[in-house]
Amino acid sequence: MAEDVLAAVRTAPGTTEVRSFAMPHVPDDGALLKVEVAGICGTDVKMYAKPPFPEPVIMGHENVGTIAHAGPAFTRRHGLVDGDRVFVEHYVGCFHCEWCHQGEYRHCENTDWRTNPEARRYGYTSAENPFQLWGGFAQYMYLPWNAVLHKVPDGVSAELAGLVTPLSNGIEWALFAAGVGYDSTVLIQGPGQQGLSQVVACKQAGASTIIVTGTTRDAARLALARDLGADHVVDVRQEDPLTVVRDVTRGKGVDVVLDCTAGAGVAPVLLGIDALKRREGTMVVQGELAAFPDFPMKKLTEKAITMRSARGHSYRACELALTQLASGRFPLERLGTHTFGLDEVDRAIRAVGGEVEEDVVHVSLLPWSGGDR
Repeated sequence: MAEDVLAAVRTAPGTTEVRSFAMPHVPDDGALLKVEVAGICGTDVKMYAKPPFPEPVIMGHENVGTIAHAGPAFTRRHGLVDGDRVFVEHYVGCFHCEWCHQGEYRHCENTDWRTNPEARRYGYTSAENPFQLWGGFAQYMYLPWNAVLHKVPDGVSAELAGLVTPLSNGIEWALFAAGVGYDSTVLIQGPGQQGLSQVVACKQAGASTIIVTGTTRDAARLALARDLGADHVVDVRQEDPLTVVRDVTRGKGVDVVLDCTAGAGVAPVLLGIDALKRREGTMVVQGELAAFPDFPMKKLTEKAITMRSARGHSYRACELALTQLASGRFPLERLGTHTFGLDEVDRAIRAVGGEVEEDVVHVSLLPWSGGDR
């Protein structure tokens, strides 16, 4: 095994440099992961431009790799041995709070960097902390005893497994938060990696009508949404989405709205409230709006709408995502549109942010490669 590890380190807002780290000593209850794929999402774009905590940070929280070396206590605890391919959740739970006992590590205080300065979360934790390798934009990553791991099924490649995070988010938000099921009618706003993953989750759950909205620049994504199972796609620059929803549902409105338009302002939320059926629809939104003047609370309460927040994924959602990938039922490999090498992290993040490249859906960083766009 190499004595040094190369990693792309965020050293300032919008700035990354490749640095060399000493290979950490692995205790009996720890392990080292040889990173094969680190996915990049919209959260990385925001964290790169406006870091909420001090540098240096090795980003990368959608990580897949093989166990390079596992201590004996780690092997006993996780049932994993050297060479096993795993997906690593970015949450590093405490394993003794009520949330961890429910498999809901995303709510554990041990992972919440917003309230806990000592929190551990891959892609968020300072590289100055012990073991240093706390992000996937590196050749190796440290796994403590309380890392949350999922063994990747045979036949699922590393790059395909790199889709687990968006796919598990889609499952979590659509199925568990919104309750999409057999014969549900659904409006998905935004055909990015999260929205497209929700198309798959809703189709698998038996939704009878899936409508996906996007803009003219999303033409390729909207086409992919159709191929993944969407019944109707709408370019909001060319058609009025509310009119389409009402026409398709014969005036009833949809049962569920899934808003994946992070940063698009209040318009999608207002549209979602109008597009929901007359009584007891559900809307799941991402928390991008700091304030919402003149929020239509009266309309919300009159229609008995339930609003849920979209935040992360559960253990169960990750397991279902891996099962979905292994099934081969959907052409999910088409979500992976771009790959970059370790020395191209800056460009990779900017590609996800829409600054460079075209028709980007999901971007993978390959730490051992020079990239293959």
